[in-house]
Amino acid sequence: MTAVRWLVGPDPGAAAARPAVLGAVVGTLLALFMLSPPGRCSGGHLNPAVTLALWRLGAFPGREVVPYAVAQLTGSVFGVWCAGLVWGPVTGRPPVRHASVRADPAWGDAAVLAAEAGVLAGSTLMLAALLASPGGRRVLPYAVGLTTALVIGVLGPLSGGSANPARQFGPALLAGDTGRLWVYVLGPALGAVLGAWLAGRTGLRRPPR
Repeated sequence: MTAVRWLVGPDPGAAAARPAVLGAVVGTLLALFMLSPPGRCSGGHLNPAVTLALWRLGAFPGREVVPYAVAQLTGSVFGVWCAGLVWGPVTGRPPVRHASVRADPAWGDAAVLAAEAGVLAGSTLMLAALLASPGGRRVLPYAVGLTTALVIGVLGPLSGGSANPARQFGPALLAGDTGRLWVYVLGPALGAVLGAWLAGRTGLRRPPR
């Protein structure tokens, strides 16, 4: 949320550059986290939909999915709350609104749901392909970081570019902007399941654990 706070308020730069800059920042931080010792220890997935996808791909134990999801969603709320303590009331006022994403007014629920699901389906297929080879595993953090940056940069102004239930969960709750929260939770989850199914059809998926 700190990046959003400085990019969109109170004195933002060029509006057209904000999604690209935010995407670059988030993608870089995500890749660095995945490469760090804590990231390697935990698996480095901060997205409940990715956790679900990894389970369906047979790369993550099913018994850990719910604990991970609870931790990810709880971390989302706690992180936004802490950012509010650090940066003050400006984080809750427009245009920051606790970094809660909003789609373009022209995008209805169905369009946002399809975009969120499509991103996760494609990301899951990418994960399956990379996990299938040792070389792919080595470049996985960079691929995930780049994909995240592109999603935020391209889809941010359109669907909101969340692609992560935890990304929207905390901000939406604290901003009181929960009207479309179900779309940002359900869409990525559906995409993860769909992507894993498609990976199975192409022979990339192992049996879920």
